[in-house]
Amino acid sequence: MVKMVANEEKQQGHRAGIYKQKNKGHKHGKHRTKGEVERENKGRVSVTALTKKQRKEHKRMDRRHKANQIRRNKKDMVLTEKRRLGTRDGPPHLVAVLSLHAGVDAGAVTKLLRGEGAGGVVRQERCVSGITDSFGLLLPRFKQRFTFLSHSTADIHSLLDVAKIADSLVFVLDSAEAWDSYGDYCLSCLFAQGLPSHALVCQGVSDLPVKKRVESRKALSKITEIRFPDARLFPLDSEQDATLLLRHIGTQRRRKLGFRSRRSHLLAQHVTFTANSPAEGTSGGPTGLGTLCVSGYVRGRPLQVDRLVHISGHGDFQLSQIDAPADPLPLILTTARPAKSGKAGDVDMLDGGDDEAPVRVLMKANPSCRESLLAEAIVDPMDGEQTWPTESELLEAEEARKTKRVMKVPKGTSDYQASWIVDEDEDEHGEIDEESSEEDDDDDDMLDEAMDGEDEDNHSQEPGSGCASEEEDEEEEEEEEEEELCATEQTGADQRYDEHIDVAAEEEGLKRYREARANELFPDEVDTPLDMAARVRFQRYRGLKSFRSSPWDPMENLPLNYSRIFQFQSFERTRRRILAEAAAEEEGAMVGWYVTLHINDVPFSVMESVESGRPLMMVSLMPHEQKMSVMHLLVRRHPSNTEPIKSKEELVFHCGFRRFRASPIFSQHTSADKHKMERFLRPDAPTVVSVYAPITFPPAGVLLFKQKNDGIQDLVATGSLLSCDPQRVTLKRIVVSGHPFKINRRSAVVRYMFFNRDDIMWFKPVELRTKWGRRGHIKETLGTHGHMKCVFDSQMRSQDTILMNLYKRVYPRWTYDPYVPLSLPWVKRVVTVEMDDLDME
Repeated sequence: MVKMVANEEKQQGHRAGIYKQKNKGHKHGKHRTKGEVERENKGRVSVTALTKKQRKEHKRMDRRHKANQIRRNKKDMVLTEKRRLGTRDGPPHLVAVLSLHAGVDAGAVTKLLRGEGAGGVVRQERCVSGITDSFGLLLPRFKQRFTFLSHSTADIHSLLDVAKIADSLVFVLDSAEAWDSYGDYCLSCLFAQGLPSHALVCQGVSDLPVKKRVESRKALSKITEIRFPDARLFPLDSEQDATLLLRHIGTQRRRKLGFRSRRSHLLAQHVTFTANSPAEGTSGGPTGLGTLCVSGYVRGRPLQVDRLVHISGHGDFQLSQIDAPADPLPLILTTARPAKSGKAGDVDMLDGGDDEAPVRVLMKANPSCRESLLAEAIVDPMDGEQTWPTESELLEAEEARKTKRVMKVPKGTSDYQASWIVDEDEDEHGEIDEESSEEDDDDDDMLDEAMDGEDEDNHSQEPGSGCASEEEDEEEEEEEEEEELCATEQTGADQRYDEHIDVAAEEEGLKRYREARANELFPDEVDTPLDMAARVRFQRYRGLKSFRSSPWDPMENLPLNYSRIFQFQSFERTRRRILAEAAAEEEGAMVGWYVTLHINDVPFSVMESVESGRPLMMVSLMPHEQKMSVMHLLVRRHPSNTEPIKSKEELVFHCGFRRFRASPIFSQHTSADKHKMERFLRPDAPTVVSVYAPITFPPAGVLLFKQKNDGIQDLVATGSLLSCDPQRVTLKRIVVSGHPFKINRRSAVVRYMFFNRDDIMWFKPVELRTKWGRRGHIKETLGTHGHMKCVFDSQMRSQDTILMNLYKRVYPRWTYDPYVPLSLPWVKRVVTVEMDDLDME
């Protein structure tokens, strides 16, 4: 009995091994049992009534009927909008006649359209302010009305403004060449901006023999199908051809442009200016300002009196009231329609002259509801963040107070006076810290250029390049003789060729080409200066473990200009809300009404522009579109321009209805949270252009021009509006390179990257990489002349190069200027040389 008890005490329990059989769980229909539901609820009672409306499942035929109704409603909406244009309920059909060749005359086309045989009745001559060749035309047969204008294509800005607001464009082509080089340039700009409905017209085909007409039309169609693959070519040599053209323009399919269909816009047909008296005006009546009265037809969306209006090329302004004069181009003469009542109050009547109908005041601006002209945030320089020092900072201050500083002072100087004496080292560091980020960027560029120049000088002054004084004198004499011979032989074609060359422009172009070429061969590489410590030269740069995943705070060390701009909590949500409100807007001056807008505090230069022969375009701005922010544009380099475009270089922008000058920065278009800055505009990839500019809600077309020294503005890039995001991080990268001096199995001695011990210890935490894909880090310094021991993941090769990437955040320059100078006519430079003047060798 005793033995059995002892054996029971020694017995141990069985432990299952890793090979124990595990049976599958019971499949209970993949639903929870009642007990599991009660245990999870823990006594909670479910809601008895559903808060949301239950979704009702329709039958197949009901779903089909619903889809047909939605399709039919959309089709009816499109047809109604199409039929309204040019009829009694809508604005007249605005048609712009443009010539694409210097040898054709657009006036001959408008003369044929004016003829009585075309079926139209001309009611107005010079109906558009600033354009002499413009008229209103009624077509009783088609129950339509048109406004035709013929504008010169010499001013590219006015041409683009007319194309932004015109319903249709009529391109006049040459019967042999279709368009010349400048016409092709204009087409490139129009296609990039957004082309409305158009028609191609050719004159002179009927003058050819009958057998050659078909061949001429085939040759012309082959040229035009490159730009217009589906367009029809209309001959215009008789009034019957003019009737067919009018019918085609009135019934053709409308091409919708997103940036203008969502905004109310207007073409000025009558403009008057009244100067402010010293006691009038919203801003105290400064000299040169006044009230501009602009009359025209409302297009796009209904016009609100409390919204700001933008005059293309002149700026943003406020409205005081909107009047409703008599329609100068009525399709059917009837009694005046009653005005639509709105929130602005009752409709007032203003007595006109004896022959004029009374003018009705539709609405007046409410000062409490009117949009403000405030474009920049008010900056308070004293509104800085004040924080209480931490315990560690208090301890450091106490230790610094206890430690006595030994310095030489004049005899009789007190302790208080000595504390104000600044050492030279501290003064230098203080001056460095006070530099702004923009000045630092400029200094970086200047230092890079200076170091490049020093390198060129060092290469030219090699030990073997020195010569004896006698040999130098002989070489100088030979060079003088050669120059005299060349000067006497340079005649004929060479002299005429040199007349078209600007020496300063050639030198600047060569400098830009060399910079772009160096950046392409050695991207972002810079040389460490010998006369300055690298930790001081690159003090604003930092290293990143991974450009993709390493964090970078977008609110860190923001420049002072960021206090002047506005930022959205969610730009996309605000854009959707504002566009939805604009689409549902049904108050104000309705589309098709002929109204007169009273615009406050307009400079007299606007009236001078109209009197000089340029059309006046006006658009109603959406909320927040007058405020400044950081806008990002996605553009692609235009193939016609091959000149290097450097970052922070002043360009001319066409963004929607706005045009302005600014200095942008370029960056890569990626989906990451950090984006690498591009020093030059790349020709082979889309680029994001960041610039300080007024907010504009996409979609909107973007055109970039560069003004040359001779006044010609050349198209350099086209694209669209991307977003508005001041927190988009753009990083400028520099690459510091070194050379392997001694190579071991896993380590190497590197030189020429830094030139003193302190710089190596400063940049020791930054990771190294090589052009052949090796990665490593700095282990220790060797000596005091910049040699360092580096460890890599595998053995290096002797022809490899060690690189260190450093980054800093960059911002655009605040150079926004709404004034854009006039562009001279674009000329394609072609130098012709006669064969007789060539010297044959």
